[in-house]
This record gives sequence, structure tokens and C-alpha cells, in this order.
Amino acid sequence: MQQKLQPIVKELVLIGGGHSHAIALKMFGKKPLPGIHLTLITAAKNTAYSGMLPGHIAGFYSHDDCHIDLRPLANFAQARLYVDTVVALDLENHKVLCANGLVVDFDVLSIDIGSTPATVSVSGAAEYAIAAKPVSHLLEHWYELIEAVGKNPQEPISIAIVGGGAGGVELALSMQSHIHRILRQTQQPIQNLEVHLFQHGMELMPNYHSSVRHQIQQILTERGIKLYLRETVCKVAPTTYRETKEIFEIKCESGLTVECNKIFWVTQASVPEWLTTAGLGTDEQGFILVEDTLQSQTHPQVFASGDVATMVNHPRPKAGVFAVRQGKPLFKNLQRILLGKSLKPYKPQKQYLSLIGTGDGQAMATKGIFTLPPHKLLWRYKDWIDRRFMERFRFEK
Repeated sequence: MQQKLQPIVKELVLIGGGHSHAIALKMFGKKPLPGIHLTLITAAKNTAYSGMLPGHIAGFYSHDDCHIDLRPLANFAQARLYVDTVVALDLENHKVLCANGLVVDFDVLSIDIGSTPATVSVSGAAEYAIAAKPVSHLLEHWYELIEAVGKNPQEPISIAIVGGGAGGVELALSMQSHIHRILRQTQQPIQNLEVHLFQHGMELMPNYHSSVRHQIQQILTERGIKLYLRETVCKVAPTTYRETKEIFEIKCESGLTVECNKIFWVTQASVPEWLTTAGLGTDEQGFILVEDTLQSQTHPQVFASGDVATMVNHPRPKAGVFAVRQGKPLFKNLQRILLGKSLKPYKPQKQYLSLIGTGDGQAMATKGIFTLPPHKLLWRYKDWIDRRFMERFRFEK
């Protein structure tokens, strides 16, 4: 009897536990490839689902509700899991170098590490502002803040969000909603909280239709969130301690200064230094340029998806919806390259349904020029979609 030939053993390495990789890992678990060694390298054991993160900050979801545990997922995919931070890529010798000295060989590499807010150019931002990513760092500071408010609700508090994109707007609304709830429960006036939102451009959420921007600005104004449009933050510095609270000063190029207790940084996305020095073809911001196959333009053995990638032929905003949609085509093309088959192109949709939570158990819906104002039914629909997505990554313990 003729013996069935096994594929040549190849090393597939995934860097990052982003949305695309989570989906690809689940699919590899369902359809494993014989002879393929799969490895996941991730800086954290779990990854936040961006669709539910604002709801978690608003107090609607627990930590577990909105985080994918990568350990059982890697186990399901029969993947080796290394919890470590990548510090360099040796593309010539096909090696990934990690902070703890780990060196991992690869035949095919996929990168889905998300992005981080750009703070380098602003004096004091890296030291005194709280970046929105990594999410674990943001949540650590957020938990400390709401605990402090709960213990001393009578003390006035002021928070600032720098960045008026969708992420900054949702963060402002969610944080205000949660702290207002604490103040009401402790019978303190909601005026004890001030929320400041800074946006360097003329409009909030510039990637959205004008009807969305208009409604969002109206909601923020009605809720007493102080907006600073066309204000570019140029410096962040500590001032003094008042009533045991540290006060920071935000300075803008216009000369405007605002004092606050906490500063959250949700500005334009950037990438880690090791990625910019790896030698991959990147755009002006350092994001990996990929073809329709999600392959690097310069290194066909390297794939990239999610925020860290820029599709050359189909540029899209850095949004979780695109990372989720890339999961399946990424999996299929990783399979195909490992099997020596030709790859298939993927074209993301131009228009997509976006459901934006407003922090109060409501959501607004937008697609193209079509926009629906905030409503509880839209939040329920968003909640159903998000919970159904997360259910894909629940495993029996």
C-alpha cells in the first residue's frame, strides 16, 4: 500500500493576539494542517475586544466579558504560546527576537499587534499621560481612578482625553457615565466631575459622515463635556498637589492651559520601534504595507493585518471592524502559502455598519450617509453582536 505523504514541516509564527489572529487561531484549531508547527508570541495572556471596551469602562461589562483568553485559544489551535515582547525581527535569517532572550525561527510570519497612540512629539505626554494602548495599562489606571472616586466621591475631579476620534469620544462618554453613576449612588453632585476633550482638527471623528459628527458634538455638549476643537496639545506637565491629588497642566499651541487630575491619550496610531527598523516596506507612519493577499509588499513570507497593516490598494481607517473581517482571509492565505498554493486577494468593504455606544446604555448607528440617533434598541443590537463574537472564544475549562 502506498504511504500517504505528509507536508514538509514548516514553522508558522504569529506575533500578537489581535482580532485577526484570534480568528485565525480558532480556524486553525478547527482545520489543523499536518506538519505545520504553529507558534503565538504575545505580550499579554489576554486581548481586549475593542467593540466591548467602551462598554466595560462604562460599567456594563466585566473584564472577562470583553477579553479573549489566549491560553485556551492557543491550546485549541495546538499552538505553542510564548508570553513575551518582541524586540526585533531578523528577516534575512527568518528569526523573531524577544525581550527575554527567546529566539523563534519562522518560515511564514504574521503580525497583528495593533497600534499605540503617538505621544513621542509632545513634551511630557509619555511620562504623565495614560496611553489608550496597551489596554491593560489603560485599565489599570482606570480601575485606580474609579476606586479613588468611590472612596472620596465628595472630592472634585477633572479628567482630560486628548484625541477626538471615535476612540476618544467613546472613552469620554463612557468614563463620564461610570463616574456619574458612582456620584449619584453616593448622593454627590455630578458637577464634581469635569471632562475635557481635546481635538487638533476642526471636527470630531473625522473619518465619519458629517451627520455623525454633528450628533456626537451635540451629545457631548448636552452632557457637559468641555470640547476644545482646533487645539493642538504641545506640552503636559505636573504642577502641584492639592488635597492629596496631583494636578497636571495641559498646554496647547494656542496658549490655552487646562488643569486636570488624569490625562488619557487617544491620538493618531503609531507602531513600536522594532517594527520600523525591521526592514519591511512601510507607509510614512511606519505601518506595514500589504497587498490584497495581506502579504508584505517587500517580504512575501510576512503577512500583516489589523491596525498594524495598511492595504496599499484599499486604505481604510484603523478600526476593529476591519481587523475582524481580515481574520478569515488571513487564515486562508496562511494555509495556502504553507501548502504551496496561489493566494487569493481580499477586498474590504467601503461602507460598513458602525454602532457607537454613547455610554448610557444607548448606541447610534451609521453606514455611509445613513445615521440613526442614539437608542436603547441599537445598544441591544450592538450588545448581541459583540457577545456573539466573544462566544466564539469561550472554551470549556
